[in-house]
Amino acid sequence: MKRADTPHMRSDKTGIIALSSEFSVMGINRQACRMLEIAPAPGTDCPLEKIVDTKSLAAAGRLFADAIEKKAPVKDAVICLVNASGRPFHCHVSALPLMSKHQSAIGVILSFKAIDVQNRAETSPPSLTYLPRLGYQGVVDSLPEGVFSIDREWRVNGFNKTAETLTGHARDDIIGKYCWQVFQSGSCQHNCPLADIFKNGRSWENQETTIRTHTGSVRKIRFNAGPLKTADGRVVGAVESFRLLPMKKENKRPSLDAFTFQGMIGKNAAMTSLFAMLRDVAASQADVLITGESGTGKELVARAIHTLSHPDAKTFVAVNCSALPETLLESELFGHEKGAFTGADQMKQGRFELAGNGTLFLDEIGELKPALQVKLLRVLEQKEFERVGGSSPITLFARVIAATNQDLDKAMACGRFREDLYYRLRTIPLRVPPLRERIEDIPLLVDHFINTFNLKYDKNVRLVDPKVMDFFKTYHWPGNIRELERCMEHAFVFVRGPIIFPRYLPEMEDFTGQKPPGPGKKINPDQENLLWALEKADGNRAQAAKLLTISRTSLWRKMKGAGLI
Repeated sequence: MKRADTPHMRSDKTGIIALSSEFSVMGINRQACRMLEIAPAPGTDCPLEKIVDTKSLAAAGRLFADAIEKKAPVKDAVICLVNASGRPFHCHVSALPLMSKHQSAIGVILSFKAIDVQNRAETSPPSLTYLPRLGYQGVVDSLPEGVFSIDREWRVNGFNKTAETLTGHARDDIIGKYCWQVFQSGSCQHNCPLADIFKNGRSWENQETTIRTHTGSVRKIRFNAGPLKTADGRVVGAVESFRLLPMKKENKRPSLDAFTFQGMIGKNAAMTSLFAMLRDVAASQADVLITGESGTGKELVARAIHTLSHPDAKTFVAVNCSALPETLLESELFGHEKGAFTGADQMKQGRFELAGNGTLFLDEIGELKPALQVKLLRVLEQKEFERVGGSSPITLFARVIAATNQDLDKAMACGRFREDLYYRLRTIPLRVPPLRERIEDIPLLVDHFINTFNLKYDKNVRLVDPKVMDFFKTYHWPGNIRELERCMEHAFVFVRGPIIFPRYLPEMEDFTGQKPPGPGKKINPDQENLLWALEKADGNRAQAAKLLTISRTSLWRKMKGAGLI
């Protein structure tokens, strides 16, 4: 086959085969024919599964696809090929896109060089000449974690006593072998950290994978890995430390079920008291006013009442009273008749009507303008309403639950909220406490978000670093649970291992407009926090002291020290 041995494809040690994008042979050299034990003519179909071991098919497919899609070489993947006799052998494989004269990728040239395992003992293993030798082995052997190192050829050239104990392999038997041959890790063919270190020079921290011990059993490990560099910064190898994880999952988190009620999580006394009230509230038809800061979960409380009231899953309709201007909000709530105003081309049912026999949730009720407050009061009192532009009364069957994050007492004093509507709404007042008053619930909420975002981002995060938890318990959380959720999701975007460390947290000012102390530090009532507390308390020192969990005397002393009085 002349085409199988063109000058461009000659190599004494490297097999080369050119495949079209449809996996037909475009060319092959003699070494590839010898290694694969095949002699295909040009145009012969050669699917990857014919020359690649089943375990490496996914990696080989990505290599092939990346070369075509990126129109750039993809180098040095360790892939297990298989010859016509069915014998597998590992190779360093590179892929070079084959370009047409129009610069479109029409195929891939695969080059592969066998990793000669059998002859590894014929050459002396590379030594760590770039590492200090005086006392080196004694220090490494005393470490409680297993440690091994490899050179740029993937051969093991360091193996401490703890590694011997954990794996059952003797150091003298391991030195000079390829790391993937020794450990047979679940990461060897996919997402190999050592390959990433050689490619990008970055370290890996607190990762989990599996290895196979000398007896053949598979064990789960947690490891750290990083590059070995010369004085001039050249990467000459990699080092990895590891420890075995228990056969059963360690630090297994208790089930959240015991602390979950209708989708809400908490063991705080105020929350458990709220949970206990909700069944009685749901059994009545009284109007409910839910108060609480933004992000505390007021809508969850409303939905819990609805679900408990209507086990047959009747309609739950939510309206944010601050989201629309007054004229549009009136039409949204009451509906309108055809021709009621310009643009009203057809009759539209309002939210009161759409809620049917279910629940109408009016969020941010404190934002209602006075004219709409009067109309809402009339609906609640008479249990009927009219569409905008209509004259026929429509009966209200839905239960109304309102919520606000405002101080309605203050709004009434200022004349912004009607007193009669306030007392009509708050037949049953419910208060949802802010997160800073629920410190004992923070670990539960963190576990909940870990479970949620593990599913969303397909990760295996298990816990947050203790410094992160300490920070969470001392931060004042002006955005409450919503802010904690966004903080955890931010961390999930960047975390690479099973633990969320402080560096993965966002700058909290991105969410709240003010920057907290660094992770792991207790929040001190410094000038920044004093100003925050005084602002939240509208200058009331007793309330500010309560927010900061200090005495009024301590607050006065801190304010004086900060130059605020």
